[in-house]
Amino acid sequence: MSLVIWEPPPAYIDDSNVKRLMDRHSIGSYEELVSRSIEEIEWYWKAVDEDLGLEWFQPYKKVLDTHQGIEWASWFLGGQINIAHNCVDRHASGSRRDKTALIWEGEDGETRSVTFGELSAEVGRLANALRSLGVHKGDAVGVYMPMTIEAVVAMFAIAKIGAIYLPIFSGFAASAVAARLDDAGAKVLISADGFWRRGQQVPMKEIADEAVHASGVSKSVIFRRLGRDVEWHDKHDLWWHELVDDQDAEAKTEPTDAEDVWMVAYTSGTTGKPKGSVHVHGGFLLKIASEVAYQTDLRDDDVLYWVTDMGWIMGQWQCIGGLANGGTVVLYEGAPNYPEADRVWDICERHGVTILGISPTLVRALIPSGTGPVESHDLSKLRILASTGEPWNPEPYMWFFENVGGGSRPIINISGGTEVGACFLSCYPITSLKPATVGGPSLGMAVDIVNSSGEPVGPGEVGELICRKPWPGMTRGIWGDADRYMESYWTRFPGVWCHGDWASVDQDGFWFLHGRSDDTLNIAGKRIGPTEFESVLVSHPSVTEAAAVGVPHEVKGEAVWCFCILDGEGSDELVSELTALVDAEIGKAFRPERIIFVNDLPRTRSAKILRRAIRAAAIGEDPGDLTSLENPQAIEAIKAAI
Repeated sequence: MSLVIWEPPPAYIDDSNVKRLMDRHSIGSYEELVSRSIEEIEWYWKAVDEDLGLEWFQPYKKVLDTHQGIEWASWFLGGQINIAHNCVDRHASGSRRDKTALIWEGEDGETRSVTFGELSAEVGRLANALRSLGVHKGDAVGVYMPMTIEAVVAMFAIAKIGAIYLPIFSGFAASAVAARLDDAGAKVLISADGFWRRGQQVPMKEIADEAVHASGVSKSVIFRRLGRDVEWHDKHDLWWHELVDDQDAEAKTEPTDAEDVWMVAYTSGTTGKPKGSVHVHGGFLLKIASEVAYQTDLRDDDVLYWVTDMGWIMGQWQCIGGLANGGTVVLYEGAPNYPEADRVWDICERHGVTILGISPTLVRALIPSGTGPVESHDLSKLRILASTGEPWNPEPYMWFFENVGGGSRPIINISGGTEVGACFLSCYPITSLKPATVGGPSLGMAVDIVNSSGEPVGPGEVGELICRKPWPGMTRGIWGDADRYMESYWTRFPGVWCHGDWASVDQDGFWFLHGRSDDTLNIAGKRIGPTEFESVLVSHPSVTEAAAVGVPHEVKGEAVWCFCILDGEGSDELVSELTALVDAEIGKAFRPERIIFVNDLPRTRSAKILRRAIRAAAIGEDPGDLTSLENPQAIEAIKAAI
């Protein structure tokens, strides 16, 4: 059993936002707060609203309504609120008007920042411009942009007028962009001429053109990021700068109902069609603002930087949660390890980052460069480390904790999803930590771990992660497909959300993730998560990254194939060493049938390794939706290696 590596000192407890919430309600311990937040969810979310001081145009009359069933819960009935007002307007009209809201850095070294006042003016101009194009409340607007200030302006301008925000990952191909625009019925697409990644100009305008021609979009607004020559179509193309220049900076903010849709965020499914998660103004804002406040403990003077993209839920997480709480948010456009492996640490030092969020995959990718890139930068302002995206392996977790955090800063590891709208599980800065833990239930989340029969499992047992009660940030369905929503989350255990993650709780009460349940390996009736193999393999000095998948086997039902990226050359001798290592650490019953060396693994821009794509390549099956892949060429490389 692993040992506790972090005990929060008084400074992390006494001044924390979550301690403030506890003191307001005379709650004596964190454990008591967790228990009460789950048992009395209506009390908890009302208490959060009051503690964070969110502004409502009209107060709500009822916190929760489940008369249509838990699956279709509604929150804050009768209330009117707007995300743009709470993240931008109220700060711009108050004491934070001249405070920096956003700091942007391009991969080419260009930087820019805007205050809340300046952000409000930009949002107002674009909001008025969208209205001039005939965009009304309830209309969908696609945003297919690089990680720039304008991408955030577009998000808030859409929210401000009560339209529906449709974030589209900046690395998508035209067919993927068009599919999302069509599914949501978007009227307008906001895009750019291109952006920088790994020293190369990545074109976007051409992809936007193809997507517009293949969808029902009537207008395409193009932000000039690179200044490159592009083909122009007078019928539907409009330059961003020309469109907004003549607009007034003041724009009316729509007093949207708490349950009005503000975003349709697409997440890849195991079938070819992605799922459009539906999120609303009231519940999404409250849940995200509470997480940034209580989990990463963001305060007025904090600078938050999450290595992400606006096409991933963490883009909205950091911008909405960070700005709703009055903090400063850093945006970076480009590869996080370009031109050198120290780019993330360099950004932290130069912009005074105090809260850093990063994926386990990115940490593993940076480890081969050694500790020198970290040690060459002053990271003394860092107060909170954070992560999400996938389960950690212990070795990279400890590398991050010791070398970036100096062993004196907590890693706030969180886990949820696009359709969750936030987190199921989370660490908190006032709680103890073990390596790779996700802490426990996020406040207000009635999560549990059950076996295949739906019965709670015991300590140390791996089971399905579920949630027994609704929460404000949950998707209000899958856009245009109520049956798929019910089938995806509610049919495995009726009346209970089944998330598709394997999890466990140890004897000391620390929770851990073990990967997606659809990634789970079943070797001769023995269930085991792929991360157990991967943790063993990456502990070998020659292996920098690994992915384990199950393939059909005549005798065992499934056999394990492991794909490894090496620091150096592969050999038959190394295969033998790695096989022996798995034998020793996991057991000979789980010996991999094949260990295959590859140069890369398929991953999304948010740095998740797509195991189902690896498995499909290995056995020649249809991999389903691959539009989120950053490096589709890795699939062909895997096929060639096999």
